[in-house]
Amino acid sequence: MASGFFALLDDIAALMDDVVVMSKITTKKTAGILGDDLAVNAEKATGFVSSRELPVLWAITKGSALNKLIILPIAFLLSAFAPWAVTLSLVLGGVYLAFEGAEKIYEFFVPHKHAKAGADNSEMSKEEQAIAEKKKIKSAIFTDFILSVEIVIIALGTVLGKPILFQILVVSIVALIATVGVYGIVALIVRMDDLGYRLIRFSSKEKSISKFIGNFLVKALPVVIKSLSIIGTIALILVAGGIFVHNIELFHHFLEVLPSFIKDFIVGLLVGFAALLVVKLFKVVKKKFSKK
Repeated sequence: MASGFFALLDDIAALMDDVVVMSKITTKKTAGILGDDLAVNAEKATGFVSSRELPVLWAITKGSALNKLIILPIAFLLSAFAPWAVTLSLVLGGVYLAFEGAEKIYEFFVPHKHAKAGADNSEMSKEEQAIAEKKKIKSAIFTDFILSVEIVIIALGTVLGKPILFQILVVSIVALIATVGVYGIVALIVRMDDLGYRLIRFSSKEKSISKFIGNFLVKALPVVIKSLSIIGTIALILVAGGIFVHNIELFHHFLEVLPSFIKDFIVGLLVGFAALLVVKLFKVVKKKFSKK
């Protein structure tokens, strides 16, 4: 009886060793998309009043965790019974990501009237701030959902053919890393200035290492925030382009002479602006019919 119990423990230990090894391999394969996930979500988690940054980030993190809880069981079921649906979901999600990236570029060159006026959160009423906050949280969670789908599918692809328990353990670990790791780093980014002020106050000397680092963090934050907006937009288009290139035969052989990341960007940009054009035309038609 005792020997059977210890044999079971040995089997569990061996399984966990295999899970850890495969989790490392899978995390490496998803590192690129995790980096894009970080850039996109860091950009979406910024731009709020300082006192609201962490509450907003916590709301997005909870939404991201819920996304994983929804995606994981569906991904396992679709992988087993309808693998074509996984590809279809990826492509549709890619269209949305490409559209969002193209829309950001379009709005940079053709800003909305409220953007031209230069209104910011400080000029809004509390009610308007709350509405804008909820809207941005909702957008961030939806974008996270699409990126999470790709992370889970890529992770699942590395353990296909393995026992279902093994697949569940490995993919769940990667999903946990994607949530805790990404949003932990985002939290550090959005609170850079607070850490900088603390370091400045830490030393009473005019010149010290803590004051130098503190001043650097405070001055660097605006640059980081602006950079994240650009990096996040590029990441959206690259991720979308990668989805199309890897899952649609037409794009797979498109511009093969170019490096893969340039090809992904061009494809993502083309599909994004095509989707943007369709949406704009739909709004124009809808507006004309509503007037009639």
